[in-house]
Amino acid sequence: MKILLVEDEERLASFIRKGISAEGYEVTVAFDGRTGLSLFRKDIYDIIILDVNLPQLNGFELCRLIRLENEEVPVLMLTALDSMADKSDGFNAGADDYLAKPFEFQELLLRLRALTRRNGFKQKQILRLADLELNLDTKTVTRAGKRIDLTTREYSLMEYLMLNKGKTISRVDISERVWSLNFDSNTNVIDVYISYLRKKIDKDFSPKLLHTIVGMGYVLRE
Repeated sequence: MKILLVEDEERLASFIRKGISAEGYEVTVAFDGRTGLSLFRKDIYDIIILDVNLPQLNGFELCRLIRLENEEVPVLMLTALDSMADKSDGFNAGADDYLAKPFEFQELLLRLRALTRRNGFKQKQILRLADLELNLDTKTVTRAGKRIDLTTREYSLMEYLMLNKGKTISRVDISERVWSLNFDSNTNVIDVYISYLRKKIDKDFSPKLLHTIVGMGYVLRE
């Protein structure tokens, strides 16, 4: 179970992370709203915990941006703002639950478990970049609403690149993660499959998303 925690108070973030990690959750922490949004776009999380008073991008606005891209991931607001107006703003922004500080840690755990039971098996596992979408449940890829047919190996490569969008991935990494083989510098099989993917996802679309970084590898980004 993966949780994204966006909290600018480092001591509190460390306390929460330590406590819920001990319960078996995998926790990623961001200390400002823009970093939280970037992490959300790069990975898939089962639950998101947001403070409201965040640097760069407040929690209400961050929640609204998350909801524009994912309507189903559970969002828990965890904040010192506890008036009815604040709670109304949180729920209107798309939050599923709202817990005021200070709080009992056991209550936080209970709310996380409730959100997991309520939503954990309903999320559509969809990765997005621009108008390119990869559905992890159905193993399908579309761009601009048009289905793109991929072979099993092409799909595996596409999935790995999408899970690491924005990151430069070396040919060695691809060989180990997609082919599960020791890298052979004399083979061009990875370059061939990158070419196959580029023709399918980029040739008839704009902007181009799959880029070669000379001497380093490949990156999927706008």
